[in-house]
Amino acid sequence: MDERQLRVLREVGELGSVTAAAEALLVTPSAVSQQLRLLQRSMPVPLTERSGRRVVLTAAGQALASAAADVESALARARHAVDEFVDRPDGSVSVAAFHSAAASFFPLLLRAAAELHLHDEDVPQDDFPPLTREYDIVLAHRLDHAEAWPRTVTVTPLLREPLDVAVPVGHPLAAKRILTPRDVAHEPWITVHDGFPLMATIEAIGAAANHRLDLVHRVNEFTVVTELVAAGAGLALIPRWTARPHPAVSLHPLRGVHTLRHIDALHRPEHTARTAVRTTLTQLVKAARTIRTSRG
Repeated sequence: MDERQLRVLREVGELGSVTAAAEALLVTPSAVSQQLRLLQRSMPVPLTERSGRRVVLTAAGQALASAAADVESALARARHAVDEFVDRPDGSVSVAAFHSAAASFFPLLLRAAAELHLHDEDVPQDDFPPLTREYDIVLAHRLDHAEAWPRTVTVTPLLREPLDVAVPVGHPLAAKRILTPRDVAHEPWITVHDGFPLMATIEAIGAAANHRLDLVHRVNEFTVVTELVAAGAGLALIPRWTARPHPAVSLHPLRGVHTLRHIDALHRPEHTARTAVRTTLTQLVKAARTIRTSRG
């Protein structure tokens, strides 16, 4: 049995005919009869009987119709609970982000009305979309010329951020406003692990200068990277807006190589049925504007 069949039984019992029940339910009499037959098949005793021209419920049918009223009430309460969950602007929202985005966005996001559960997830580019199974929103990054995110996720663009070359302030290259691949190709480099988005740009720098870069350190956390650059361990690519500034490190645009990355909020389409998730996405877009203007 299902809710529709029980509703039909109740209407037939109250109105006394298949035709009247059909009119009340805005369906055809044959549709009402079909639902009654389907319901009857699952019952060991008759639910309806003829009384002259009327169709009336048997004692078993009346008992089931009474229980059906309780079922409809329970289902109505359940739907109301779901509606309240979906419509709550302060509902629970889980957000995951890679490290530099977490450092920049999470403090601003705490102003949102939603009950936030924040997580760090620093993974290779291809592993960001699957994270939307675990979290309501995932902050992900990819290089400007990299393959777009798959259609299985919905994308809310946040930032299109330049990647600059980080140089110790006392280094000879610090005197140059703009650098080229030939300027930096013979320097030691601090870069990310294989599979992470920035590696493609590092490889492009070497290709543009026709020189294999000397990758001396592999560190994903930009706070650590800037400390290493400041200590003279090598050059590095640093995001212009989302990495924390360091007084002993200067950032320089790089000419001749694509050095932009996209920071996007990924989520499954069904997640935005909830008001709290939509509100959080709006807050992320506002936070992106704040980051860009305050550090740009």
